[in-house]
Amino acid sequence: MDNNQTPYILALTKVSGIGPKISKILVSYSGGFEAVFNQSKKALLAIPGIGEYAAKSILEADPIQLVEEELRFLAKQDDIHILPYTDPAFPSRFRNFEDSPLFLYYRGSIPALQANRTVGIIGTRSATQYGKDICENIVRDLSGYGVTIISGLAYGIDSIAHQTSVSEGIPTIGILGHGLDMIYPASNKKLASHMVKDGGLLTEFSPKTQPAREHFPMRNRLVAAMSDAIIVVESPKKGGSMITAELANSYNKDVFAVPGKLSDEKSEGCNLLIKSHKASLYQSAKDIAYIMRWDQEQSTPRQMHMPLDLNQDEMTVFQILKEHESMAIDQMHYKLEIPLSQLSALLLNLEFKGLVRSLPGKKYTLAHK
Repeated sequence: MDNNQTPYILALTKVSGIGPKISKILVSYSGGFEAVFNQSKKALLAIPGIGEYAAKSILEADPIQLVEEELRFLAKQDDIHILPYTDPAFPSRFRNFEDSPLFLYYRGSIPALQANRTVGIIGTRSATQYGKDICENIVRDLSGYGVTIISGLAYGIDSIAHQTSVSEGIPTIGILGHGLDMIYPASNKKLASHMVKDGGLLTEFSPKTQPAREHFPMRNRLVAAMSDAIIVVESPKKGGSMITAELANSYNKDVFAVPGKLSDEKSEGCNLLIKSHKASLYQSAKDIAYIMRWDQEQSTPRQMHMPLDLNQDEMTVFQILKEHESMAIDQMHYKLEIPLSQLSALLLNLEFKGLVRSLPGKKYTLAHK
């Protein structure tokens, strides 16, 4: 990422009346983060979703002044990555969700963010010995499937999932409900330092942001979005794990729950998820491998050659899709610097030629990849 763009990326989240969805529209129409702040009032008002108040907020904003504190912090931290949604390193699993962040703060291994398989393991902060043992066994059972473990670095099941992953040499990513200038709970500081070697720490919250109660549901939505499947180990009827499970269901993710005794309050949530058909019964890693089709042999990818009947612009779009599994139209617009209207027409032509197909979330991929 171009570090010169960092102040403008950070500043866009500070402008009053501008959320992630509108910010992405602004970036797409303006041609970049810095360009948003260089637009005229007339140009801003011509962008869908931008009214007088939002335009006025942008025009009056001083991007550098808005993010002085963050820039000072980042200047002292050479191991923190700023990942805007247009960056190839931005987790691809977030791109389909309208409420995904404009950018993320990340400390750790970049390849871990694009893991082929991710499993979220969540549960109560006050785990029983049964829950602790089950959680450890789940992580060990998953070790043979090349997964990355996702959780929230909280007390209880989260911490056990991360710790067991580190012990087993499995990449694990902790998604935080606060800034990267601290670790909460503090007792997980040493664990976090081990996690960043092969996995990492991910947050949408700026430095100095405290772990407030309202931040954890926001954190939970990222855990759900980042995971291909979610396993609830122990949970009462109400709590963060149940919220995460509900979010995962709304994102069409596979949810699993570990059953417990009918009389055990800490298993009431898991039993309810299974009873209400909101989660599959988890007994072993084979259950996940079967439902996720991990055990099926992968066919050999077909070699893609550049078609000869494309004009230069079509070839440019084809080539960038050849280099990525899939790509959102706004990301292509940002990287190729092609106007959105022209890019949409190019993609439509490529679809007519049977070379490109559209995916949910305004994403595109090669038809025969």
